[in-house]
Amino acid sequence: MTSGASSTSSDDLKPWPALYALCIGFFMILVDSTIVSVATPAIMQGLDSDINGVVWVTSAYLLAYAVPLLITGRLGDRFGPKNVYLVGLAVFTIASAWCGLTTSVGMLVAARVLQGLGGALLAPQTMAVITRIFPAERRGRAMGFWGAVAGMATLVGPVVGGFLIDHWGWEWIFFINVPVGIVGFVLAMRLVPRLPVHSHQFDLVGVGLSAVGMFLLVFGIQEGQTYDWGQIDGILSVPLLIVLGLLVLAAFVWWQARGVREPLVPLVLFADRNFSLANVAITSVGFAITAMAFPLMLYAQAVRGMSPTRSALLLAPMAVLTGVLAPFVGRLVDRMHPRVLAGFGLSCFAVAMVWLGAILREGTPVWQLLLPIVLLGVANGFMWSPLSVTATRTLPPQRAGAGAGVYNTTRQVGAVLGSAAIAALMESRLAAHLGAAGSGMGGGAEGGQQQLPEAVRAGFARAMGEAIYLPGIVICVGVVAALLFRNPHVRPAQDRPVEEAGSPVA
Repeated sequence: MTSGASSTSSDDLKPWPALYALCIGFFMILVDSTIVSVATPAIMQGLDSDINGVVWVTSAYLLAYAVPLLITGRLGDRFGPKNVYLVGLAVFTIASAWCGLTTSVGMLVAARVLQGLGGALLAPQTMAVITRIFPAERRGRAMGFWGAVAGMATLVGPVVGGFLIDHWGWEWIFFINVPVGIVGFVLAMRLVPRLPVHSHQFDLVGVGLSAVGMFLLVFGIQEGQTYDWGQIDGILSVPLLIVLGLLVLAAFVWWQARGVREPLVPLVLFADRNFSLANVAITSVGFAITAMAFPLMLYAQAVRGMSPTRSALLLAPMAVLTGVLAPFVGRLVDRMHPRVLAGFGLSCFAVAMVWLGAILREGTPVWQLLLPIVLLGVANGFMWSPLSVTATRTLPPQRAGAGAGVYNTTRQVGAVLGSAAIAALMESRLAAHLGAAGSGMGGGAEGGQQQLPEAVRAGFARAMGEAIYLPGIVICVGVVAALLFRNPHVRPAQDRPVEEAGSPVA
């Protein structure tokens, strides 16, 4: 390793306390990726919005989070991951207070954009610090803990959100971040080391292309059903908007490949087969985790009449199993082929989604719903750590920020697309089963009624069950990617990234 890497792995830096401090902020921003799903009916009623407006509360956050990740990883390399982390945590905490104080969906979406920007500054620094302060032989355990935090956060969000909504109102799913953010800021100031920095320039053209392309793509997918996949105010058609988004993203890739001095996405990273495959897999995970929460929470509240807390507690077995299994799997990652661990976890996720979609009906007993949810806990326990370790195991220190930024970006791109796609699919299936009456019915009956009238519950449940097949299908892409992993413990020299040529393999 380079001298910078070796010096940052010395015992005096106390890497584990630093990791614990960083994971407080990381946990908080991931919780906010899913916590709105259980608050959807409450926000719709409190701010007089429809389901598509509330889904934008999540999509705006995820979009503002995903697009800057490519450059914020580089900011950590340039100005130090500790400094950028602290700025991001401060922005996120302030934006959380603003979210709770909003009085309209438009203002809430704006506040969520600021939250997303704070999260984008914060997230890549956690992986970059792990890569730089833990030696390769101990990185599996560290990533195991990081993976447990990631898995738990995306699942605990709805549970915590349900409790806060029932007792204090939807505003408190944002207010709760303020004290947590302050504690996390103080601990990071004290425990996270200052690491050597690397000089970087920033590709502003790349930033613009990636932002425009992602916005066009997500807006087209999410708003397609609203405009019946036709013209948007007589200007552009929805399909054309989506095609334009894909073309702009293709232009972004071309720009990165044409020899930009400091590309946002160093394509040399993808010379490593496992890094490329891990990014494909984590994109499918981000999509599936975000997409599965919306139909399940809406079904529990609108069809079963459960309170936000009770509906969120359906996910409790999943959260518990994830927390128990992830550290154990993290220890296995340093010894076993990642294909076995990640492939098993992702396959469990796909089976659980198909299973859950098949039984999501009006009269399904709760114990039957819990069986696939338990399987989801097994899936989450086995997939986070193997994917993150496989992606980052051999990154050289000067590429740590860029690699972490790319990995987090692909996960968030998946989440953005999952949020947009599931909203469109839910609207489509509701229209198919309930006709015109199903349009905009995602949050429950009109006027914020908790449970739908009995006459429409069966159709609503069927629509949610069919929607939940989508994340199950998408996660199969991740299964295929994981099965193609090579064993990083026995890694051919020709597969090493260019930067590693002539240096020892970590």
